[in-house]
Amino acid sequence: MRSTSLPVLIVALSLQDAAAREIPRPTIPDEFLGTWAPSAEPCKEGDRSAIVLSPKEYAGPIGICGIETVIETPGPDAPIYSARMLCSSSGAQAQKNLIIRPEGSGQMSVGPTFEGLVAHRRCPASVSPAKP
Repeated sequence: MRSTSLPVLIVALSLQDAAAREIPRPTIPDEFLGTWAPSAEPCKEGDRSAIVLSPKEYAGPIGICGIETVIETPGPDAPIYSARMLCSSSGAQAQKNLIIRPEGSGQMSVGPTFEGLVAHRRCPASVSPAKP
C-alpha cells in the first residue's frame, strides 16, 4: 500500500507544479501589439508577410483571427506566449495556434509550432501591411 501511494503523490504534485507555471492572460501582451515583418529590411507598405497583433486579434498571412485565449509559460530568457485563435477563411472557421517568443528589443519569433518559429521585427507605426 505504501509503495503505491508515493508514486501517486509524486505524479499529483508534479502535475500541480506544471499547471502553476502556466498563466492565462486575457489578451496579447502590450509589448507585442503592432505590425511585425519577417524581413531584416525596413518594413514596406503593403507587405503581405507582415502580421498585425492587437489585444484580441491577429491579421496576417493566415487571415484574420480572433484571439480566444493566451497562455504565458516561463522560458529560458523570457516568458513564451501561446495564443489559441479562431480564424475565418473561405467561409470556414478553424482553430490555429500562435506561439510568440520575445527575442530582444523590437524583435520576436512567431509561428504555429516551436519548429515553425520565424524571426520578426517591429515595423514603424506609419507602415500598414496589405489586407489578407
